Amino acid sequence: MKICLFWHRRDLRIHDNAGLAAALASGLPVVPLFIYDSDILDHLPDPADARLTYIFDQVERLAQETEAAGGTFLARYGKPAAVLEALVQEFDVATVYTNEDYEPYATRRDAEVGALLGRHGVDFQLYKDQVIFAKDEIMTKSGTVPKVFGAYHKTFLARLTDEMLLPYGSREAFTQARLHALPPAAGPRPTLASMGFERKEQYVPTADLPAEDVVRQYHKTRNTPALQDGTTRLSVQLRFGTVSVRQAMRQAKALNPKLLAEISWRDFFMMLLWHYPNTATEAYDPKMRAVPYRNHEDEFSAWCEGRTGYPLVDAGMRELNATGYLPNRVRMTVAGFLVKQLFIDWRWGEKYFADKLLDYELANNVGNWQWMAGTGAVSAPWFRVYSPASQIEQVDPHREYVRRWIPELDTPAYPAPIVEHKFGRDRAVEALRKARQEAG
Repeated sequence: MKICLFWHRRDLRIHDNAGLAAALASGLPVVPLFIYDSDILDHLPDPADARLTYIFDQVERLAQETEAAGGTFLARYGKPAAVLEALVQEFDVATVYTNEDYEPYATRRDAEVGALLGRHGVDFQLYKDQVIFAKDEIMTKSGTVPKVFGAYHKTFLARLTDEMLLPYGSREAFTQARLHALPPAAGPRPTLASMGFERKEQYVPTADLPAEDVVRQYHKTRNTPALQDGTTRLSVQLRFGTVSVRQAMRQAKALNPKLLAEISWRDFFMMLLWHYPNTATEAYDPKMRAVPYRNHEDEFSAWCEGRTGYPLVDAGMRELNATGYLPNRVRMTVAGFLVKQLFIDWRWGEKYFADKLLDYELANNVGNWQWMAGTGAVSAPWFRVYSPASQIEQVDPHREYVRRWIPELDTPAYPAPIVEHKFGRDRAVEALRKARQEAG
């Protein structure tokens, strides 16, 4: 019997899933699939990874839902092309459905998979799901890539319709017996242990939309890190697709335009990375590609461990290390401190965030780090340096947040500032000015 596979990736949900809806509408029996990609997992720095634990639990949930509906859920560990080649040889697969991914590795992987499936006579169908506008769907009037978020977002809002945010009917179709049960020989699903990993539990909000009161107050509370519910905490859910971007945007569009704008930054950064994949590892601005960063390893370690003597920086890094989470305004503060006050390469910070953040997403992370470093397609001016002292007065004037994470604050055990702000600022600005002049 001919079947189709639906390959889950950044969409660990059954409801409102564009590619899954297309597979279920194909008329063929559907077998859902998840591949634990060894090309990614082999580079994780720690065998106990909270993100992989979360992914594993979501895959197991999907498997249980699939089996309850009478189907078989396949999970495999390995290189995606090799896994899919084995599956199309084992089963009579007509089509593989999946949702698009716009990161450099993902586009290379999908090109390889598409060519492989084509050689076996299997169609490969990709659908837009994790963003509203992708690739070159929003361009400037002159046909160039937009590099100013304000102008991009204005076009985004002008083109956004309620119909674009309607959910795909994948949940309803899923329950109507369009799944296929494979024989037991299909084999067991991998476990964390069988892949060489251990469980690591970290708190992740449930895969639900935030409370309406939180969304209505978002523009007032988003920059107050001491508040436990000051932000939506949707970033992990959007990263792994346990909540769809359409769900989140429908709620934001109805209740808070500031939140809608913040979510649309995801589309913006994914669009930029798709057009400029080299920016994952190098500055977009050619004049900023030979910056003589200091890269002092002891100072980098102090930053990583929350020992810089700047309370907002240290509290943020300690929260990141303990929970895998970091409020957006604090992310800006710690990133700006690393690249400007300590004058350490933004890629060092980007890599550390990649290892620690539960919601790590390459496009957002690279986009924001290059913004703070002044090197990106869209960025703060290279000569702008944020003061950690003024930032703390704005976001944590009563020191509630920093005291939560720095119990030794105001005691001799807390270190003196690692660098004087004005000295660090002037050092960075002068070095950046000189690098830009020498680059021509």
